[in-house]
Amino acid sequence: MRVAAIQHDITWEDAARTREHVTPLIALAASGGARLIALTEMFATGFSMRPERIAEEEGGPNERFLLDRAAEHDAFLVASVAQRGADGRYRNNGIVAAPDGTVSRYAKIHPFSYSGEHEHYAAGDRYLTVDVDGLRVSVFVCYDLRFADEFWALAEATDLYVVPANWPEARREHWRSLLRARAIENQAYVLGVNRVGAAKDLPYLGDSAVIDPMGRTLAEASVGETVLLADVDAHIVNQTRAEFPFLPDRSPPRR
Repeated sequence: MRVAAIQHDITWEDAARTREHVTPLIALAASGGARLIALTEMFATGFSMRPERIAEEEGGPNERFLLDRAAEHDAFLVASVAQRGADGRYRNNGIVAAPDGTVSRYAKIHPFSYSGEHEHYAAGDRYLTVDVDGLRVSVFVCYDLRFADEFWALAEATDLYVVPANWPEARREHWRSLLRARAIENQAYVLGVNRVGAAKDLPYLGDSAVIDPMGRTLAEASVGETVLLADVDAHIVNQTRAEFPFLPDRSPPRR
C-alpha cells in the first residue's frame, strides 16, 4: 500500500484558509497513488492553547473536510483536530476519515504539559487501531511519541503507526530519533508527519519520515512543504517479526 505524509504550513488559528491551502497537496498525494494520506497535528489551526477559539464540535468543519477529501480521492485521511466532545470537554483528537464516510477518533493520551496543553485539553484513555485494506494502522499524536509503553501495548496488532505532530525545531533530533526507535523496537512501520513554518516565532522544520520495521528510512523530508510517498506492506512486518522474533521476549512491566 502506498502512504503519504503531507508536510505543510498552517495559517495560525485560521482553519478555512489552511483547509484551502492543503487541498491541492492532498490531491497531489492521491494522484501519486496514496491510499492513506496523513496531515499534521491540529492540521487546520496550529497547536493553539485557545480551544474556545479554535475547537469544533465532533463532526465539525475540519472533520467534514477530511471526510470530503477521503470520499473525493477514495483514500483514508489521518490528521489531528481540536474538538469538543459530548461531555463538553476539549480534546486533541486524531481523526481517521474513511472514504465510506466512517470516522474513527483517538484522543491524545499525553497532553503536552510543557506547553500547558493539559490545562486546556483532556487526556484520552483509549487506543485506536483501524484496518486499511488489511493493514493494521494505529494512531498516536505528537508528544505520545515519547512514551514507548503506549506503542508497545499495540505492537502485536499494528503494522503501521501514524503520528501527526507539531514538533518544533529546538527538539528536532528527539523527533527523528524517536520515530526510528519506535519502528525498531516494535518491528513496525512508522509514519511521522510534522508541520513546517512558524507559530508565534516558534520554528518548525518538518523532518517528516516513513520508517520501515528494520529502522530503514523509506522517505524523509527536511525544510519546506512537500508530499512524501512510500510503500508499506503488512507481509514485510510479518516477515521481519518471524526472522527476528523479539516481541515475544518482552517481559510485562515491573511494579
